[in-house]
Parts: sequence; structure tokens; C-alpha cells
Amino acid sequence: MDRRQYRRAGRTALAVGVMLGLGAAATGCTGDRAAAEGAHGAGGDPVAVLRRAADTLRDTGSSKATTSMEMATGGTRVTIRGRGGYDFRRRLGELTVVLPEDPAGTSEHRPITELLAPGALFMKNRGAGVPADKWVRVETAGLSDGNLVTGGATDPYAAAEVLRGTRTATYEGKTELDGTPVRHYRGTADLSRASANASADNRASLAAAAKGFATAEVPFDVYLDDQGRIRKLRQRFSFVNGLEKTPVAVASTTLLFGFGTPVDVRLPSPADIYAGRIAESGAGGSAGAGGEIQSGH
Repeated sequence: MDRRQYRRAGRTALAVGVMLGLGAAATGCTGDRAAAEGAHGAGGDPVAVLRRAADTLRDTGSSKATTSMEMATGGTRVTIRGRGGYDFRRRLGELTVVLPEDPAGTSEHRPITELLAPGALFMKNRGAGVPADKWVRVETAGLSDGNLVTGGATDPYAAAEVLRGTRTATYEGKTELDGTPVRHYRGTADLSRASANASADNRASLAAAAKGFATAEVPFDVYLDDQGRIRKLRQRFSFVNGLEKTPVAVASTTLLFGFGTPVDVRLPSPADIYAGRIAESGAGGSAGAGGEIQSGH
């Protein structure tokens, strides 16, 4: 691929009875439980389990997180990676997002610092003419992808709230992630349903995504630990690039670990926010879905 295609693509979810009769009854119950767990996992019906996964994270408090976002368009594939922490009770997070290297193996941009807040995304080292000491502020409800893609990393709590829209899900069995036993589920969520059941902070953003993506259906794979906490969530989104009218497939993966780790997020003051206009949106430009960003609001 040529360098211009690469840059454009880069921009652009786990007593036996004493008597024989009692023993037989106990065996039957055990068999029923085993059969149920084989179909649903220890947590019960997969759809119900996944719809309450966001609440489980909120009750947990906070965690460390890593993210990756893979975008494919026109035969070109790039990956944007992030690392940081998230406070699920306050709906605040901080990620350091690293854009992919160019074909020569060098980075075209310094890592971007992103602050995730209710209804807003703040980015520093955004580039595109933004002073190095200034933040760009984006209203997530105003983005046609609801910031599930724009920042180059999906807000971990928003990703979990997408699961509130789970329509179908199957339990795929037990496995391990970094030595932690987890239950694997696979299914499809509907963004419109997710929006209707989401917290007030994410309702408008998910509603925007339901309208802005090529489809409101979001296929996913998710891995829950024994406490019902999301350990890994992979979601697949699809939108049409507003500039080039080409389909873009996006796979967003969120890994959560280090639960209970304190996360201290301090939002920038109004004086530190850039008041200009930016033509290219998104950390990796992935918001070909998001269009032009107006900052400073």
C-alpha cells in the first residue's frame, strides 16, 4: 500500500442420599445442574448475565485497562492501541493512545492522552494544528458513532453498556485469560436497545451510534470472571466513511484487570481547552464516522 492509503486508513467482548431412592434423586438434580451450566454457564441465562455486566463493573469500582482498535478499509488494516485506567463509579478514565507506525516503521504522531468523561472526550497531543499545551474537547453525543470509535479506543464503560442491548447470546465454555478462569460468551447486541437501557451518561451517545453506524447490530465475544466482571470484550462495528463512502470494519477489544486500582482523573480547566476548529476527527481519524469536530464547547 502507498503511504497515503495507510494514513487515510489510520485516520479514517465464563451429598449423596443414604437411601438408594434419595441417591438417585440427588444424582438427577446434579445432572440437571450440570446440563444447565453446560448450556448457560454458572451465571445462568447468558442474555440476562450480559445485560447486567455493566452494573457489575460499576459495583467493582475501578480497574486498569488496555484497548486495541483494528480498522480495515480498501484492503488496508491498521491498529491503534491504548493503556490506562477507568473509574466505573465516576465514569472517568484516562488512556494513552498510540497510533500505528507508518510503512517505514516510524511513528507519525506522539501518543495521545485521552480523558473519558460523561458526555465528553478530551484529547491532548491531538495534532492538526492544536497547540501542544491545549486539550480538544468533544461532545460524544454529537458524534455519529457515539465515541465508540472516534477516540481510537472505546470507552470501557460504554462498551459494557452496549451489552445492555444483548438480544442473543450463547455460552461457549470455560477458558483462562492470563491465568484467570473465565466464561466465554458470544452474541449480538442492538445499539437502540442498549441506549434505551443505558445509564443517563451514555444514553445519548449510544442512541447516536445506533443511527450513525451502518447497522445497529454489534456482534461480540466477552469473557467474564467468577465475579461476573468483564475481563475481555471484543466488539465489531461497521460504518460508512463519510468522505469516501467506503465501508469501514472496526474491531474494538477492551481488556480489564487490576480491579480496585485507584484511578485519579483530573479534567482540564476551560482555559486549557482549544477553541478552534479541527477538520480531521478522531485519534486515529477513525471518526470518518464522526465528521468534523468542533472543540471548545
